Formats: sequence, C-alpha cells, structure tokens
Amino acid sequence: MKIIDMHCDTLGGAYRDPENFSLFSNEASIDFQKMKKGDYMAQFFAMFLPPRHMAEKAGRVLPADDEMINTMASTLMREIKKHSDLIAFARNAEELLANDKAGKMSAFLTIEDGRSVEGSFDKLQQYYDLGVRLISFTWNYANCFGSPNSLDKDVMNTGLTQFGKEAVEWMNHKGMLIDVSHLSDAGFFDVARLSKKPFVASHSNCRALSGHQRNLTDEMIPLLAKAGGVSGINFCAPFLSEDLTSKFSLISDMVRHVKHFVKLGGIECVGLGSDFDGITGTLEVNDASMMPNLLHALSKEGFTDDQIEKIAYTNVLRVIKESLK
Repeated sequence: MKIIDMHCDTLGGAYRDPENFSLFSNEASIDFQKMKKGDYMAQFFAMFLPPRHMAEKAGRVLPADDEMINTMASTLMREIKKHSDLIAFARNAEELLANDKAGKMSAFLTIEDGRSVEGSFDKLQQYYDLGVRLISFTWNYANCFGSPNSLDKDVMNTGLTQFGKEAVEWMNHKGMLIDVSHLSDAGFFDVARLSKKPFVASHSNCRALSGHQRNLTDEMIPLLAKAGGVSGINFCAPFLSEDLTSKFSLISDMVRHVKHFVKLGGIECVGLGSDFDGITGTLEVNDASMMPNLLHALSKEGFTDDQIEKIAYTNVLRVIKESLK
C-alpha cells in the first residue's frame, strides 16, 4: 500500500556536508531505496533551520538562513536528478499523480520554522518559486508568523501576528499548505478560524494520550477535521507515550493515537508524519522501509483496507488536491 509521509528532517545533512550527502542510500531513516521498499508515493522533505543560539553554544557557526535553504533545496534537486528513474519533484497533485503513473515516487519541499520569511510576502513568493509548498509557521521560538508551542501559558495563549494572519490568506490563495505543528494553541485557533483551505499538523499526535505541548488537544482535532485537514502521526517517543521521558517509540502507541484521532475527527483527519531523522530513541518503525509494519498493525486492530489506505496516503492526497497549486 502506498505511503505519503508529511515530515522528515533528512535534508539537515545537506547543509552540513552537501558534497557527501546522498539520498539514494545512507544510514539515516530516509533514503530513496528505503522509500521504494516501503512503497512510498511521496515524502515531504523539510528544510529545518536550526536555532542560532544553540549552534553557537555548541561552537558552530551557521550560514545565513537563505544560504541553508538554497543548499538543502539544490541538494535535493541534485539527488532527484541523479536518480530520476526512481523519484521526481512535485509541487501539486497533478505532478504527484503524473509521477506515480510513470512509476516514480515524489518529493515535496517544505520549510520548518518560518523565521527566514522575515515578515515579507516577497520572501514567501521567493520560496513558492523555489518549489516550497508547505511552511511550518514556527518551530520552538517566536517569529514573524506567531508564537510556538510552550510550557509557558502566556506564550501558548499568544496567537498569530498580523503578518501571520495575512499570510494565511496569502498562502490559501497562492496554493501553499499551512502547517500548525509547533504552533501555539492560540495560533492553531487563529489558523482554524482564518483558513479557507485545509491545513495540516504535519507531525503531531493527541495531547489527551501524551501530554506533550506539541500535540493537539481534543478541542483542536474536530476543528482540524472540519477544515478538511490532516494530522500526521509523529513517531517521536515523548509525543506518543504517556511517559514524556520515554525513549521507546512503539507501534502500539501509534495505533492508540490513530484511534483517538478517528474517534474525535473521523477517519479522514489522520495521516503519517514520521519526523524521521529529526527524532532519537528506539523506534519500532525505524526507517521508511518499515512503514508497512504500522499498516499491518492497524489491520490487526480491525481497520479495513479502505481505512488504512486513507491513513497511509489518500487523506493527504486529498489535501494536496484541495490546497496546492
């Protein structure tokens, strides 16, 4: 069964060592060979911008944000060109389906942490022209879009900036997906109120089952579903387990979260957002080739083939059709 995964951090290796970076075969959780073995239809490749203060503390000097973005994007394109028999770039449903018909997987390009946008619609247009079709508004720090997830209630209750609100309309019109993973609670509700197109939580789970602030509350899930959106199950152990210190990412916990999403939002509001190569710990689904193990577990829990297909890829495919240009 085909797979669409809405989030991985594999491209982080590109800006660190672009010359030796390979997406065909590597020791990471995502490469083209593992994706092929897992029967992937598409992978969303995030361009994550590391926090500068954390890099400086570790004695590293980061390039400018746009230099990192351009390096990651060009490296992805280089790897796709080298292996064009396996995979092609996609920006919308038409290209995705054409690639699939040709027997090729697809790669989508996204940005995690919209800080480099710097409150500029010209920058948003620049990233759209680069091929970016999803932006996670925030990571763990405030930026031009709004405030992040936080243990600080004041931060969690601070929503989108004026630019962030205007960006929702701009991105709806342009055909870019809004991603609320990492956004504050108030920011989520602003997006739910303002967006006229489906939006996503590309890699978030259920807060009722795992109390991490990165997860969605029981109030949020029906709103996401009502908007036609999808949340991608995140394989990070602290986002799955009741024990927020857990280092064990279990398939049984993934199934629990899927069931909770379905209970509150219906079968069409949940998909996959592994967070591969952005998470650590002991993972039962350790790389892309093992994704069918999760689908098999869902089958054993009584999900029908049609329901599993929705979770695996057709829910996200629907959002792509409705939201991307």
